[in-house]
Amino acid sequence: MVLGTVEPIVQYGLKEAQHTSYIHAMREIAAIAYLMGKGYDQKTAWQTVESWETNESFYPRYPCKHC
Repeated sequence: MVLGTVEPIVQYGLKEAQHTSYIHAMREIAAIAYLMGKGYDQKTAWQTVESWETNESFYPRYPCKHC
């Protein structure tokens, strides 16, 4: 059930990575999956995450604390 739920998001991320980057796509699908876990439906989660983007990037960009 879980994998079936996230499969459309994974497929979207793979397509998105061809136009942006794998890092960007992974952030996007992780954020969508997180919002879905918080109770958002898939469409609303996707629209919310897309609204956070400016020119295919998420801003403000914070440095990675683990890098």
